[in-house]
Amino acid sequence: MALRCAVELGVADAIHRRGGAASLDDLLAELSLDASRLPCLRAVMRALAAAGVFAEGGSDVEYRLTAVSSLLVDDGSDRGSLAPATLLFVAPPFVTPVVNLTEWVLAGAGAGDGNSSGNSGAAAATAFEMAHGGDIWGVLGRDAALGGFFNDALASDTRFVMDMAIRGSAAKVLEGILSLVDVAGGAGAAARAVAAAFRGVRCTVLDLPQVIDAVGDPGDGLVEYVAGDMMEFIPPADAVLLKTVSYATDVLHDWSDQDCVNILKRCKEAICLKDARGKVIVIDIVLGSSPHAICSQTQLWLDLLMLTITTRKERTEKEWSRLFKEAGFSQYKTRPALGHLSIIEVFP
Repeated sequence: MALRCAVELGVADAIHRRGGAASLDDLLAELSLDASRLPCLRAVMRALAAAGVFAEGGSDVEYRLTAVSSLLVDDGSDRGSLAPATLLFVAPPFVTPVVNLTEWVLAGAGAGDGNSSGNSGAAAATAFEMAHGGDIWGVLGRDAALGGFFNDALASDTRFVMDMAIRGSAAKVLEGILSLVDVAGGAGAAARAVAAAFRGVRCTVLDLPQVIDAVGDPGDGLVEYVAGDMMEFIPPADAVLLKTVSYATDVLHDWSDQDCVNILKRCKEAICLKDARGKVIVIDIVLGSSPHAICSQTQLWLDLLMLTITTRKERTEKEWSRLFKEAGFSQYKTRPALGHLSIIEVFP
């Protein structure tokens, strides 16, 4: 909640405007806060500095940006700021189900024994549903403001992940590709990042009609938008992209194993219509894939969060391998190249 407070106030941007270092008085002025809030601001900044979000030092107790808080700065770059994605994880609609996780677990004890009458939690598939009376997609559909906040967060996360993928060693995955379809690509943040970095790649975004209608025509011709259902048909291309973002929103970990196999079969058809040398590019979590403890811990926390918000889960490499085999693919290659995320190249 201290982090949420600092992000909503725009503390990182305020420090950035001050040249990278700011005292508490500087922050009061930059953020237009009343002087009576100085003790609270001091406590928030001390706590976040102890956690490594900001750095504290100097004779006048100045606060500076760290590698972490630098990601919260909106400096106008293509990568953008991770502030919207960060707020998604600490927003009340998504925190409440986690707080009530025990209540949901206990409610399940009475399900099916004839003693669950009147227990709303027993009928809820997830802690999110118990807290809000509907699944995440229904709630987002009913609340336009929450839906807009959610979409902004996803776009923020996608820009960051794709910036890492394109600028890092993972860019080799895109070498030799002339066409790419971003399945369930939404507003097209990922496809647009690829198209901007690799001008020779023709990029297409496939999503449901209502999603494409909401996006409209950007008018720059950078990518093509196609309305359709990935369960039925995916346009032919050299590569099909299936990516993950924050949580409950990517193409595969939001679906059952059988649905994933069906999606992967449509992908296989798409890359084999033109040339059997095509591939599917999956950006997702592979549990246990990272050699870094902090990334492994993040994967496990996100697995728990997935079960809190949705009915789905993260997968191990063995579970991924089984899905690829059932969908008719012959081989795959995993690159743990994006922190807690991996890039999986899947070949027919």
